Amino acid sequence: MRNADKNTAFAERIIFAKKEHIMKILILNGPNLNLVGSRQTDIYGSENFDTFLQKIKKRYPEIDFDYHQSNIEGELIDHLHATRGKYDGVVLNAGAYTHTSVAIADAVAAIDVPVVEVHISNVYRREDFRQISFIAPVARGTISGFGLQSYLLAIESFSME
Repeated sequence: MRNADKNTAFAERIIFAKKEHIMKILILNGPNLNLVGSRQTDIYGSENFDTFLQKIKKRYPEIDFDYHQSNIEGELIDHLHATRGKYDGVVLNAGAYTHTSVAIADAVAAIDVPVVEVHISNVYRREDFRQISFIAPVARGTISGFGLQSYLLAIESFSME
């Protein structure tokens, strides 16, 4: 199936599932993800996230995306709290906070919006501490190891509701 056909099929599933409701998804990135494309390119790739975000928006014109990145834990929590009643889903890459932040996990657990945890790298091929996620037990699902494509897989997962 060609990409255009796949995108059309995805759009039709969204429209059917949401009864013509325009799906709204928040992509929320944590610390150091503003450096994707220039930081450890052997792990995170050479494409910067802003360029990738434009590709996401072009690929899914039927979805309204908001994007925020912060290096500050409290700002990520504030953005999660603000999703209630406003978004249909959250794609969350909490970066290193994944492995340390009970507060972000509590925020995910407290909202009624489905959250998919993503990681660019395969965290299970990295240091032991990266294999622990406080977010995974309260997230709808976790996707890691597919580079920036992990975000696309997370977006696709919202059509499976």
